[in-house]
Amino acid sequence: MTGPIWLEAAINGPWGRSRQPGIPITIPEIVADGLAAARAGAAIIHLHVYDEATGRQTDDWQVYARAIEGIRARCDAIVYPTIPIAGSGFAGDAVSASGRYAHLDELGRRGLVEWGVIDPGSVNFASFGDMAAGVPGFVYQNPEEHIREGMAIAERHRLHPSFAIYEPGFTRAGAALAACYPALPMPIYRLMFSGGYAWGFPPRGWALAAHLALLAECAPGAPVMIAGLQVDIRPLIAEAVGRGVHVRTGLEDAPFGEARSNRTLVEEAAERIVRAGGRLAAPADVRRALVQA
Repeated sequence: MTGPIWLEAAINGPWGRSRQPGIPITIPEIVADGLAAARAGAAIIHLHVYDEATGRQTDDWQVYARAIEGIRARCDAIVYPTIPIAGSGFAGDAVSASGRYAHLDELGRRGLVEWGVIDPGSVNFASFGDMAAGVPGFVYQNPEEHIREGMAIAERHRLHPSFAIYEPGFTRAGAALAACYPALPMPIYRLMFSGGYAWGFPPRGWALAAHLALLAECAPGAPVMIAGLQVDIRPLIAEAVGRGVHVRTGLEDAPFGEARSNRTLVEEAAERIVRAGGRLAAPADVRRALVQA
């Protein structure tokens, strides 16, 4: 064990309540769920915000500021936003590089965030169920100019990139592009597993081992986290803890129709981390580790 295990709660996601009925939508709901997750052991809170009239994601920095400040006023958790999922109906009108990262730039300029999502590659998004039914998916688009826009903003405001690693090549591209920005703070490599989507790896020990072997070549010493979408990550937690790998849970990542709350998901993940011999990190532990990395 190399240090305390970080636990992140991804409390909602781009999904509407038709897919994930329990997600928080309004600012008071988001703040309440974020605080509940922090009290249950999450040192990091990841969130999306919404137009409350439609329930669809918005990328208005002012809406993000209300949610982030609402959580940070009552706890010390690291709280950070998403980016529009370009190529899908969830993205709205933000399809350019500058448009996708405008909110992060403004939040960073105002000192309201410490981390930011940068996804270093594009990937076909299709669920196994939709494929069997003949329903087409979409391409989640992250052209290199978009990735570079995010990295330039992260470098400018000293934000840690949270790389979503949907496919192993994302690790290679993310590490190579990060090296082009000498003042970029240390990225976090968030390994994306899935049981419901037909990208990446399923949540298996051999898959985690493969990811870590590649990371040892491309980004030795970088912090690593298991996560995913449409996935039950719990069976992989013990092995992750044994390897010093951090953990993410929450309603964004859970299979659609999840009946448990964010608080319960965090409590269950925290219990598994402790049972596997890990110690939960406080937000100060996370910040300290990133400074030392």
